[in-house]
Amino acid sequence: MRYLHTMLRVRNLDTALKFFVGALGLKEVRRIDSDKGKFTLLFLCAPEDEELVKQSKGRPAPTIELTHNWDEETYGEDRFFGHLAFEVDDIYATCAKLMELGITINRPPRDGQMAFVRSPDLQSVELLQKGDALPPQEPWASMPNTGHW
Repeated sequence: MRYLHTMLRVRNLDTALKFFVGALGLKEVRRIDSDKGKFTLLFLCAPEDEELVKQSKGRPAPTIELTHNWDEETYGEDRFFGHLAFEVDDIYATCAKLMELGITINRPPRDGQMAFVRSPDLQSVELLQKGDALPPQEPWASMPNTGHW
């Protein structure tokens, strides 16, 4: 397992950048604008981690992901923290092991790529398949979401 990022929701991307980049000195290392999804994902790293991020195979890490949804949304204080993200060697094996331990898979890896679980204190944890997505397979492909993440 490899730590990837922590996601934070932001209301105003420019204001967030003034804080994280201007004041704290973090560096922008990746940006994704989705017209279809109406959001921007902006990945930042600490200056000392910049070379580590550049050398990352696959997803860059360790980073902070700022998520800006273009349509205004009221999160409330408890919704600004998004999730922790970890990359795993086998998303299906990882989820199966978690289920055996009694952990609910809130968002199953139907796409062979991504799943979400929650900690006992209800923090969301995203699990991402290392490399390419695995081919869809049961029971995951038809498993519904449980709760929210």
